Amino acid sequence: MIDLYYWGTPNGLKISIALEEMGLDYQIIPINILANDQFQPDFLAISPNNKIPAIVDQDGPNHEAISIFESGAILQYLGRKTGQFYPNDEIDCIQVEQWLMWQMGGFGPMLGQNHHFSRFAPERIPYATNRYVEETKRLYGVLNKQLVGQDYVAGEYSIADMAIFPWVLRYEWQGIDLADYPEVEKYMQRINARPAVQKALEIMVKP
Repeated sequence: MIDLYYWGTPNGLKISIALEEMGLDYQIIPINILANDQFQPDFLAISPNNKIPAIVDQDGPNHEAISIFESGAILQYLGRKTGQFYPNDEIDCIQVEQWLMWQMGGFGPMLGQNHHFSRFAPERIPYATNRYVEETKRLYGVLNKQLVGQDYVAGEYSIADMAIFPWVLRYEWQGIDLADYPEVEKYMQRINARPAVQKALEIMVKP
């Protein structure tokens, strides 16, 4: 059994999608970030950076419990654990990892800043808003180009797609018209049609 410390954010959704896709038994432990649950000592013992998601795998390596934080690290761990959506072949693995790191290092953080300055900042700062909206558009262009001629970012559906998809779901928050990125639009339709993704999306609204 895997304990998923969760709230319905793009990063949280990454892991519920992975757990559903991989057919792993898990239970959700809600961490209400609006009520500052992420700063509680019990949670900090699992996720010292006070961010969701985090997991505790009760049947980890050597059949011992292990806790893991950071969504990218969790996705890699689950991929290795199950042998699914994370290829063993080194060349294929590199393709998946570089797009996972692209999401972790750029697509997620830049879109997150876009969300903050466009929707949640107590005062509007045009320079900051424009900076992150324009960077968001650049990154969507990178993703759109990568998807030309293939269904998923690394060829086959992988943990990299599980990481990217939840952030694109908030495209309207980001000042993005998906019609401007037709390959991304088709990509989202493909992923959204997956039964495991649909189940994770249903869970997302009731953590």
